[in-house]
Amino acid sequence: MGNFTSSPSLSSTSCVQYVKEMVSQNCVVIFSKTTCPYCKMAKNVFSEIGATYKVIELDEHDDGRRVQEALAQMTGARTVPRVFINGRCIGGGSDTKQLHQQGRLLPLIQQCAPCCASGSSGSNGSNGSGSGQFASAK
Repeated sequence: MGNFTSSPSLSSTSCVQYVKEMVSQNCVVIFSKTTCPYCKMAKNVFSEIGATYKVIELDEHDDGRRVQEALAQMTGARTVPRVFINGRCIGGGSDTKQLHQQGRLLPLIQQCAPCCASGSSGSNGSNGSGSGQFASAK
């Protein structure tokens, strides 16, 4: 209920839209904070398996607090990281690590629509079943 003043920024509706855009445009998205050990854990898992991922560091984002509230609204949890694969929230750092240990993380990434793997839009002729589709260079 504090009176936090900030420059004109995204409304909560705009923040929800921002999250939806990021998640729809990227196979793997991690909403993170730079100092969070669970966020580092999640990023490390994706780095270990060679997956390309998009990170939004909420503590460095102008509207990080509002984006985090939008994530809470959308996912039911306001903790970070919030990890999305193929448009679906899979949970946080521990959830990500557990899915990887169970061998269930890689198949989720391999299901990603090929449109999101590279900058080319409009081409969706490949079925995305190839094993190397997610190992694109940054």
